[in-house]
Amino acid sequence: MVTQVQNSSLASAGTANDVLRKTPGVVDDGDGLKVLGRGTPEVYINGRKVRDASELDQLASGNIRNVEVVTNPGGRYDASVKAVIRIQTKKAQGEGFGFNSRTKAEYTKKAGWLEQFNFNYRKGKFDLFGLLFYSDSYYWKAHQAVQDTYLDKHWTQESRTDANSRTHSLTGSLGMNYVLDDNHSLGVTYRTTKRPYARDYMTVGTDVVRDDMPYESSVNDSRGSSENMRHALDFYYRGKVGGWSVDFDGNAIWQSAEAETKVEEQTADAAKEVSRRTVTTASDTDYRFYAAKMTWTRPVWGGSLVLGAEDGHINRTMDYRNNEGILEDNLDKIRVNNASAFAEFSRQLGKVNAQVGIRYEYDDFNYYVNRERRSDQSKVYHNLFPSATLLLPVGSTRFMLQYRSEIRRSFYSQLSSQVSYINQYTYEGGNPLLRPVLTHSVGLGVSWRWLTGQLGYQHVKDDIFNTSEPYSDDEPIIALVSQKNAQAYDMLFASATASPSIGIWSPAWTVSINKQWMELEAPGGTVRLDNPLVMLNWENSLNLPGDFQLSVGVRWMSTGEMQNTRLMDDTWMMNASLYKAILKGRLSFLLQADDIFDTQKQNGMLYSGKVRTIRMFNAPNSRCVSLTVRYKLNAAKIKYKGTGAGDSQKSRM
Repeated sequence: MVTQVQNSSLASAGTANDVLRKTPGVVDDGDGLKVLGRGTPEVYINGRKVRDASELDQLASGNIRNVEVVTNPGGRYDASVKAVIRIQTKKAQGEGFGFNSRTKAEYTKKAGWLEQFNFNYRKGKFDLFGLLFYSDSYYWKAHQAVQDTYLDKHWTQESRTDANSRTHSLTGSLGMNYVLDDNHSLGVTYRTTKRPYARDYMTVGTDVVRDDMPYESSVNDSRGSSENMRHALDFYYRGKVGGWSVDFDGNAIWQSAEAETKVEEQTADAAKEVSRRTVTTASDTDYRFYAAKMTWTRPVWGGSLVLGAEDGHINRTMDYRNNEGILEDNLDKIRVNNASAFAEFSRQLGKVNAQVGIRYEYDDFNYYVNRERRSDQSKVYHNLFPSATLLLPVGSTRFMLQYRSEIRRSFYSQLSSQVSYINQYTYEGGNPLLRPVLTHSVGLGVSWRWLTGQLGYQHVKDDIFNTSEPYSDDEPIIALVSQKNAQAYDMLFASATASPSIGIWSPAWTVSINKQWMELEAPGGTVRLDNPLVMLNWENSLNLPGDFQLSVGVRWMSTGEMQNTRLMDDTWMMNASLYKAILKGRLSFLLQADDIFDTQKQNGMLYSGKVRTIRMFNAPNSRCVSLTVRYKLNAAKIKYKGTGAGDSQKSRM
């Protein structure tokens, strides 16, 4: 479904992020942009994949022509991609030098700020562009948990966590495009990101009760530091050979990270005897990634045929050390080789537009511990993923029927057997035996003018849940936080959106409902998690006198169940922004306030197997006020046309 931005109220929304939050079928649920019923999308600007969220802030809404939301991406996209958002910008005009600078100051308990400078030089067939970026950001979180463990004795642990961090980040990029002629163009981009300063602070107070009798209490103070360096190189070629349109993309990423943590622990038992200890950990992580993708397209049989292939390689090594010997030192390595081939055909059959696709994916996963390959944890996967879409217009109403088979592979950190120390009651580890999540999705969409609706069904196999289990029978109060595959279950989704324009007022109302059918083993027997989860979203945009634009949004979420978590309380939040541009749009101001009434609290129950439940209360880092000042001079749009390769592997890193 395509939303026109040019010559609409969305053109003065501020940035591409602001446009997407107001696009029908897209919501910001507090954890980022989501396509209703489909989840986190891949975003493309003029065919180039967005790999840095700041790119959406760099793109002014006035430069956008339209936004297309694709809920059934087809065979040319990785089988892990559930939805795609395609942003098309207005045609670039003029040559010469242009720049776009942005300064942002924000406050969320403490102040943070960023500076960004984009430049572009275009002359004839040549285009040079770059970016400089620096940020100083602050993050905080408050968390409470009550953990019940039912073994031969009943253990209850009540903990209170206060965490905050300060991070400095530097980014620089440089790229070029060159148009050889009307049929051939190429380009290359280099991007580097360095995090020279990152400090984490966490205080955890815990009271432990055994069979309703006090057992011990503790206070843990944790101090952590880390550094990170990342290099990325992208290359593309677009051309025509014979009757074929040829697209090639190549990508390489090198990344390294170092981290150190020191935990000071003080514990008092029931007799008030106090003990103290210090725990230090360190880790070094290294990534190497290479990928290439080739696509051929041509008209055939009255339609369009797309053929393609993709290849990727990754090496990830992590060296973990604990000086006190509480946990074993560990050197683990993951080596993955993957390849895919796909075909897609679309054709107009009368009024009906039909598209079918097939994608084959090969994934060779090799796991090493202390340089020895673990054959029982190394696996090879061969998967086929079909997809199909039918579009049928009936008068001014459009119907869309779609089917897709999908996969979600684990993050590489989730596949490690390494156990990390969080505090004296919590260890964290991966699970090399995790299987990929397989999903079959069927959906029906309908749109009429400013009304849209969706209905979808999913069958999910081997979904990955976060779990917390006793580290050992001898130490039941120590929780091992990990992941495991769940039994298959079904989900139903429905949504409706109305987004009319009424004079200076552009409202958008969205209601959505998710319902799953799930049974889990829990203390005391089987528990059913099938209560629906309802979300209401109301966005408003007002064009005020003096060329001001006011936006106000309210989001409400009901109680209900999602995966192995039961949400115990309703949550809601209100956001607002005021936008003003002067000097013919060259200088703009954006004042934003998020979670104005500090109501985005989360209260839930996590079911974690036969012996453990966790009641959680989170106060996230959501209340914030910020001011963004942007100045641009002849800021031409970049003509980079690369779409990227190995996107699913990069996201797993």
